[in-house]
Amino acid sequence: MIRAKRGCYLLLIVITLILLMLPGSVTAAYSRVITFGADLNRGQKNILAAEFGVNLAETSVPVVDVTNAEERRYLEGLVPEEVIGARAISSTLVEMLPAGQGIKVETRNITWVTNDMYANALATARVKDARILVAAPFPVSGTAALTGIFKAFEHATGKSLGDRFKKTANEELVRTGNLGREIGKDKASKLILLVKERVVAEKAKDPERIRQIIINVAGDLNITLTDRQVDEITVLMRKISGLNLEARDLSGQLKSLKTDVERALAKQPEFRTWLERLLDALSRLIEEIRTLILREK
Repeated sequence: MIRAKRGCYLLLIVITLILLMLPGSVTAAYSRVITFGADLNRGQKNILAAEFGVNLAETSVPVVDVTNAEERRYLEGLVPEEVIGARAISSTLVEMLPAGQGIKVETRNITWVTNDMYANALATARVKDARILVAAPFPVSGTAALTGIFKAFEHATGKSLGDRFKKTANEELVRTGNLGREIGKDKASKLILLVKERVVAEKAKDPERIRQIIINVAGDLNITLTDRQVDEITVLMRKISGLNLEARDLSGQLKSLKTDVERALAKQPEFRTWLERLLDALSRLIEEIRTLILREK
């Protein structure tokens, strides 16, 4: 009887852990939403709509304009004035996906921000399960496009992401891009993802602990950081830690980026993510339950 009860308790633990790992779902009021930079002319909007696979004359897809003032709200103080510019150009299509599909990003005519940089920042802002296309009629940096994505996602779901989350996500995007200029954008994206995941999983608040996580992850990725770079990432991670995000949401939403990271680390068996450790623990629990059940027979 005692063994049977113990087996039940262990089974409940396993089920609870599995449920905690499942990504949360978002109920959407609209399946797709388009945002246009408010300074685009009608012809440019029609060209971009065609890129999105939409005919503006016939579509029922909601179309929302994004102004330069709205973009400035989250970017001022993070990027130079000339980068923000005076016009809103970047446009987006946000298409809601079934729960568990994660964030998928494509870009066209975006020169500075990469797909992974967008996805990483969007997960910080709690955007979930969406296919996102960012485009412009001519080459632009893409730093202001997050505002359009946020606005489209909020319009689709009918829920606000929250200014603190959006501001931090914009800062993450800019800091990742700046770091990418120095160590390469691909390396910067992977570093920020893994550091963020560990900080969030550990709920790390202490600056020294965050610094150590940064140094450890950089070592795992064979990246050499300067003291200034470590300090800047620490400042960012303290803000992200204050958002109280869930590690399971980050992992669930950034599946494709995590897959690339794991491939890069395949030759480093000593490196283990929190998820791998959790799966190991689940395997041990399941094996123990199986053993107890066999003993009861």
